[in-house]
Amino acid sequence: MARPRAFDEGVALSAAIDGFWAQGYGAAGTRDLAARMGLTTASFYNAFGDKRGLFLKALDQYLVETLRQRIARLDPLPPREAVAGFVADVVERSLADPQRRGCMLINAALDVTAQDPEIRDKVAGGMEQIRAFFQRHVQAGQADGTISTAQSAEDLARLFLGVVLGIRVMARLHADRDQLEGMARPVLALLTP
Repeated sequence: MARPRAFDEGVALSAAIDGFWAQGYGAAGTRDLAARMGLTTASFYNAFGDKRGLFLKALDQYLVETLRQRIARLDPLPPREAVAGFVADVVERSLADPQRRGCMLINAALDVTAQDPEIRDKVAGGMEQIRAFFQRHVQAGQADGTISTAQSAEDLARLFLGVVLGIRVMARLHADRDQLEGMARPVLALLTP
């Protein structure tokens, strides 16, 4: 019979997220991660298998705590407000990060996905959730007349995804409100009927 875990996995995963987010997958060492999580190296390996296994669980938790919660909060809004709210959240989250860590999902796309198909698929799934959110709300806004039909919903969704990714990457270099909002304003203007 397996012994019950003597630690809170959610707390440990939050600490792991901070470690991966701050250092990136490649630079985060197993011992450092275990120490951040308050675990011995043996407990780390028993609970998560290896760094890759931990990263997959940490990425899942990050997606739940950030992306899925944001989508759930914004989905009930009217279409234009939902789209603008998502972009505004990304800008505010970027500006509120003094460490300029960016987005863990995007960081993973740049750091890990070339070497690991499973991580690449998980990252692509997160990106697809963002694109689908935008497409769903643009289509709804086009149907009710609150969003322009000059561009297809599919193209606008892809464009919004690209802008969100760009904002998060630029925020790592230069987290300046004027710059980030300046990236968002022109694409939001495309929504005007």
